[in-house]
Amino acid sequence: MSPIWLRIRRSAVDLFGDRSGIAATEFAVIVPIMLVMFFGTVELSSGVAVDRKVTLMARTLSDLTSQSPYVMDSDLTNFFAASNAIMTPYSSTPTKATISELYVDPTSLLVYVQWSVGSVPRAAGSTIVIPSALAAGGAWLIFSEVSYLYTPAVGYVMSKAGVTLSDTAYTRPRQSACVNYDSSSTSCVPVE
Repeated sequence: MSPIWLRIRRSAVDLFGDRSGIAATEFAVIVPIMLVMFFGTVELSSGVAVDRKVTLMARTLSDLTSQSPYVMDSDLTNFFAASNAIMTPYSSTPTKATISELYVDPTSLLVYVQWSVGSVPRAAGSTIVIPSALAAGGAWLIFSEVSYLYTPAVGYVMSKAGVTLSDTAYTRPRQSACVNYDSSSTSCVPVE
């Protein structure tokens, strides 16, 4: 064998036996996958935390409203402010919240909106569908709806358009049969 072919053969054997660059190659392949997994975990955990806060906000709105025999605009403003504070440390700007009082007609079991205040108020007298377990004839319910547009910090893992998280809560009035929208009306007269 000629010396050139021997040198080529030795170089090929040395090349296949050399393992010094494998760690760098594996690192270059694995790092992007690990970064996507890391940021995905961070975004998922933030999304779960915001979703939990949306649920707490919906429950707080209905709970605060149900504790009074009547509410005024100033009361509802305070209820919305208190519930927005729940979103801390997340921004409360993408939050939409509405509080309504519902009446279940005793004969037809249709559910009517008595009054509604918030980001997307419902028309008084309009009908709404509620869970059948709550549709007891003659019942009054405080109904809160909260939605939040969660936008991820890193858009490569989740959609940059965001994910809408929402929840609702139903509470029965505690101090009276119904919660009137102003102090001038103390009777529970359904709007149908």
